[in-house]
Amino acid sequence: MEQYLTIAPVASVIFAITIVVSLVAFSNDDLYAKLILHPYDVSRGKKVYTLITSGFIHADWMHLIFNMLSYFFFAFQLEATLGHWQFALLYMLSMILSDLPSVVKHKNDFWYRSLGASGAISAVVFGAILFNPLSKMMILILPIPIPAVLFGILYLVYCSYGSKRGQDNINHDAHLFGALSGIMITVLLVPQVVPYFFHTVTEGVRSLLH
Repeated sequence: MEQYLTIAPVASVIFAITIVVSLVAFSNDDLYAKLILHPYDVSRGKKVYTLITSGFIHADWMHLIFNMLSYFFFAFQLEATLGHWQFALLYMLSMILSDLPSVVKHKNDFWYRSLGASGAISAVVFGAILFNPLSKMMILILPIPIPAVLFGILYLVYCSYGSKRGQDNINHDAHLFGALSGIMITVLLVPQVVPYFFHTVTEGVRSLLH
């Protein structure tokens, strides 16, 4: 644990706060109601802070565990690569940007609410992909390691499809715009990652063809 605090103090603090707040909210309905994102209210200038606080609570244990595992695998290494304040900026700004489309889309849906760190974590994952596009990742429905860049493409396609279809309780908009925010912010912070990304992918394709 000391190692993580040294190389990634921001990611460590976010990790701990998310787990603690989520666990407390599981048994505190009043806190849950105060922190959850309600686009109807936010679009009318109320509880705007929930654009951030909703990212620190989760629907249930499985939601929390899945998100925190994804976070654990990517966040600490990304902070070590990107920098401490840069990681903090990426995470918090992506949390807000990933929720804004939901606020616009559901501004008149009083029944709609959203929660979870998925948008910000998508940003972290895609920031990591830019630095390691050929690292191996797996999709749950297809437990075969594939290059991270291919995973990223499939993820964006799936999120776009899920957003248009809208027949489940998953906020695909947050996933999609979180991923896009992660790409945008990472490129703004480290512009040289763009030529590095394309060079790495190009070399990887060449090695497969020879």
